[in-house]
Amino acid sequence: MSAAPLAKLLVRTDSAASHLLFVLPAARTLPADLPERARWLTVLKRRDLKAEELAKSPVALDLEDGCRAACVMVDESKPRFERLTALRKAAMLLLDENPVEIAIVPVDAPDDAIHDAAYVVLINAAPLPAKKKKPAKPLKDLTILTPHVEDADLKSVVALAEANVLARELTALPPNALPPAAYRRRIRALAKTHRWVIEEFDYRKLKKMGAGAFCAVAQGSDHEDAAIVHLSYKPRNARQNVALVGKGICFDTGGHNLKPARYMAGMHEDMNGSAVALAILQAAQALKLPVALDVWLAIAHNHLSPEAYAQGDVVTALDGTTIEVVHTDAEGRMVLADTLVLAAKAKPDLTIDFATLTGSMVSALGTRYSGVFASDAALAAAAVQAGVDSGERVCIFPMDEDYEAALDSKVADIKQCTLAGEADHILAARFLGRFIGKRPWLHVDLSACSCEGGLGAVATNQTGFGVAWALTLLAGRSPE
Repeated sequence: MSAAPLAKLLVRTDSAASHLLFVLPAARTLPADLPERARWLTVLKRRDLKAEELAKSPVALDLEDGCRAACVMVDESKPRFERLTALRKAAMLLLDENPVEIAIVPVDAPDDAIHDAAYVVLINAAPLPAKKKKPAKPLKDLTILTPHVEDADLKSVVALAEANVLARELTALPPNALPPAAYRRRIRALAKTHRWVIEEFDYRKLKKMGAGAFCAVAQGSDHEDAAIVHLSYKPRNARQNVALVGKGICFDTGGHNLKPARYMAGMHEDMNGSAVALAILQAAQALKLPVALDVWLAIAHNHLSPEAYAQGDVVTALDGTTIEVVHTDAEGRMVLADTLVLAAKAKPDLTIDFATLTGSMVSALGTRYSGVFASDAALAAAAVQAGVDSGERVCIFPMDEDYEAALDSKVADIKQCTLAGEADHILAARFLGRFIGKRPWLHVDLSACSCEGGLGAVATNQTGFGVAWALTLLAGRSPE
C-alpha cells in the first residue's frame, strides 16, 4: 500500500486536457486576453464577487467544449501562505473530478505563481495510501501552457513535491503497515536508491552503549525492532554540516499512562517528525544543496506491557544524565534525548529536530502553525523568515533558563516532565536542550503536522509541514 507516483510535469504550447487552471496576476479587472472572459464575468456577477476576490475565492465554470476550468488570481503582495491557499482551492475545484490531465494556463502570471501552481497541483494530485475497492485515480499529466518556464525551476518544483508527498505518504500509512521493522526496511530501500550511507543502532547495541532513555521506551514492545537509524549524505561542495533528528514513534499508546481512545486515535502519525527529516534529506539531494546532512531517526513503539517503563523509574541517558520518569506518555523526549546525544558528537554547524512532541503546543497554537525553539536570536529570526518564505508558518517560543526549575528532581539529574502540564512544550524544549550542548539548535514541535481540511498548499489532513520550511531555511543559510 503506497502512494501513486507524481504526475508527469510537461511544458507545451498546446494540450488536449479537459481540466484547465487559469492563473492570473492580481488586478481589479480580468485580463482582456482571458479566454471566455465574458463568461467569467457572468460567474463573478452571479456570485457577487469582484475580480480581485479571485485571489481569495477562486471560481470554476464548465466551458462550451465540455472542459472544466478554474480561475485564480495570485496576489504577490499577499503572504506566501495565502497565495498557496488560494492556489490549492483552485486546484481542488479540478482535482475533485479525478482528471487524467490538468493544464495550467498562465495569463500574464509571474513565474513564481506558475511554479507554485504546479507544486500545489502535483502534491494534491498524488493519492495517499488507502485500501479501497475503488482507489483514487492519480493525475497522469500536468501541462504548463507556456514556453517560458526554465527546466531547472521545474526540477526544483518536482523535488519539493516528491518530498512533501513522501512525508505525507509515510505518515498516512496505518500502524499495521508501518511498525518499526517495516519502517526500517523502507528506510533501507530509500538509502539504497539514493546511495545514502546508513547505520542502524538496534536495541541491543543501544543497550550496550548505555542509551537508557531510548531503551526505556523501546523495551515495552518488540524492542528488537526498535533502532536509531543514521543516514548521511555528503556532497563534495558541502559548505556546512547539518544534523536532522526525527521522532519516529510508529504508534503511541501512552504506555502505562494509557491514552483514552479519543487521544489514541491517529497515534500512528507520531512518527511524522522522522518522515519529515527523511523527506528533507531526499529533496536536499535532488536540489543539490551544498549541505552535508546527517539524519538521525528514533524509531520505536510506545506500548503497554509488563516490560514497559513506568512512572518513578530512573534511567540513565547516553551522556550519563539520569532521568526521573514522571509520565510514560512523554516518550518522545526520551527517545530524542539519546538521539540528540549521538547527533551532537559530530559537532554539526546546526541541529534541527522534528517531533510531534506535545499536546500543549497544539493547545497554544492550534494546528495552523508549528512551534519552534531556537538556541539564539539569529536562528529564531531565520526560522520565522523561512516560515514566511515557504508558506509553512512557525512561531518562536521562549525557553528561558528559569523554566527548568520545574524539572528539578530529588532522585535524578532531571525530571522527564511534570504532571501539572503547564508550559509542557517549553519544559520539553528545556529537557532536550540538556542533550544537545551549547551548539546551534532548532527544536520544531510539529503541531501543524495534521490540520483538518488541509493547510496552505495541502488539501489533506496530513500536511507534510516542515519539509518546505526546512529546505527554505537550509537554502538561505548556504553560503554562495
